[in-house]
Amino acid sequence: MSAVRGKNTEPEMRVRRLLHAKGYRFRLHRSDLPGTPDIVLPRHRTVIFVHGCFWHRHTGCKRATTPKTRVAFWTEKFERNVARDRLKETALREMGWQVIVVWECETKATEILAAKLVAALTNSSYPSESGTSEVDHRGE
Repeated sequence: MSAVRGKNTEPEMRVRRLLHAKGYRFRLHRSDLPGTPDIVLPRHRTVIFVHGCFWHRHTGCKRATTPKTRVAFWTEKFERNVARDRLKETALREMGWQVIVVWECETKATEILAAKLVAALTNSSYPSESGTSEVDHRGE
């Protein structure tokens, strides 16, 4: 597991290249925000997490498999990951940030992903009165 990178992964780089090509400017891995989001667009008050389907349990994805050995260990680990993700997303929304989750498998279809991201960033309800976004891409 030590070989698994947490930053600058290939899926994250694809999303970053796509956003940059569309003219969006962003910050990376802001440690002052809950969960240290992969991409932060301060102007749009939006954070993007690029989640690996295996580690963050993308529902219905063929990459979200469970290893056959040490099933209890892996199940507990995955449950902790998902619970931590939810807590960080909730904390960010309460702070007034829009949270977008991009799954590893979604980064392959760049045109579809680009349309989703641009729509979320241009049609977001920010700043909203309630401080929460009407756009939630988790599990899509």
